[in-house]
Amino acid sequence: MNQIQTVTSERTGEMYYVVRHSSGLKIYIYPKAQNNSSYAVFGTRYGSIDNCFQVSDEPAPHRVPNGIAHYLEHKLFESKEGDAFARYAKTGASANAYTSFDMTCYLFSCTENVYDSLKILLDFVQSPYFTEQTVQKEQGIIGQEIRMYDDDPQWRVMFNLLGALYHTHPVKIDIAGTVESIAKITPQLLYQCYNTFYNLNNMVLCIVGNVEPKRVLELCDQMLKPSKPVSIQRIFEPEPETIVRSRVEQKLSVAVPLFEFGFKEQAANGRATSKQLAETDILLEALSSPASPLFRRLLDEGLINEASFGHEYFEGPGFASVIFSGESKNPDAVAEEIRAEIQKIRRGGLSAEAFKRAKNSVYGRNLAALNSTGSIANSLVSLDFAGRELFSYINAVAGADRDSVLRRLDSQLLPETSALSVVSPVQ
Repeated sequence: MNQIQTVTSERTGEMYYVVRHSSGLKIYIYPKAQNNSSYAVFGTRYGSIDNCFQVSDEPAPHRVPNGIAHYLEHKLFESKEGDAFARYAKTGASANAYTSFDMTCYLFSCTENVYDSLKILLDFVQSPYFTEQTVQKEQGIIGQEIRMYDDDPQWRVMFNLLGALYHTHPVKIDIAGTVESIAKITPQLLYQCYNTFYNLNNMVLCIVGNVEPKRVLELCDQMLKPSKPVSIQRIFEPEPETIVRSRVEQKLSVAVPLFEFGFKEQAANGRATSKQLAETDILLEALSSPASPLFRRLLDEGLINEASFGHEYFEGPGFASVIFSGESKNPDAVAEEIRAEIQKIRRGGLSAEAFKRAKNSVYGRNLAALNSTGSIANSLVSLDFAGRELFSYINAVAGADRDSVLRRLDSQLLPETSALSVVSPVQ
């Protein structure tokens, strides 16, 4: 029997359904009848950091090659019947997939034939087909992708930073692995990881747009294959509180130096709550958005350009950090200005005007995102995997107060946990 819950937001006037399907899958259905398009995401709580795990009914943990989650994503589009992209071409849907540090998602968007496209999604994600021949063929393809990323400045500046921040956590390992690690992948290992993490109890389906919930559920009843409940323990080595090094630099073919400046924080107690996430987003908006004194000063001094400078709160199972990024002729000066501005706010706080402006900006941006079916679908899946909920987060932004936001500085943006990564031009 399917269990259906309605989630409504008086603040936004929006609503969606959460269904605990009899197969074990959690389904989000977010009807937006006024939209011409629909967007669906079928995701599993399985990413590149999950290279050591233990299943509840097995006596010992498994350690698998780095990059296997990304490899599995590539291979799942293939079947005995052919390539899933060719099937989508017949429905007119635009399909894609991605593997991140802590999840793998398969998605499509369309303006028509939404149920036919959903049927394809539910079919191929539940129908693995791996052979020695196809696995070996993919090793060459992904090997080329890995070598391409080895020379990608944006990719290198990010992973160089993660290597400077983290001693043991696998977040510092390239999502695609290495040429050596993927050479160890076999059909048997792919099936083992698939059967562990692609269990419907470990997955979420979300569909947003011009859809009828009844028809979506009828299709799910028809297509979903019941899964036995499973408990998966992700195993990480203890991560020290310290950073590895405070600065790392690599020379590549760039016109202007790229930088990422990160502040590591402790994530041992689990993921941030909706309230903590909202407070962090407001704090970072006040600190470094285009409306902030720091941004204006960096721009006036020619240290950044307006298009590239930004920030993000980067967090997942066992890791969390704040990262500032951009292009600069003097990345070290940018890092020093950021440190100084943080200390200034730590000593003197935020003005009521600056706090209100930042809060309204974050709130408005999240309200605007509710007009995008893709933003809604991807947010619902990622928030679910993090143990958070969309409307609760928006309410937390609306209810945030200045003192609580400033208290985030007690555990965030600490100067001793900061590291600078630079990719500079080859001389």
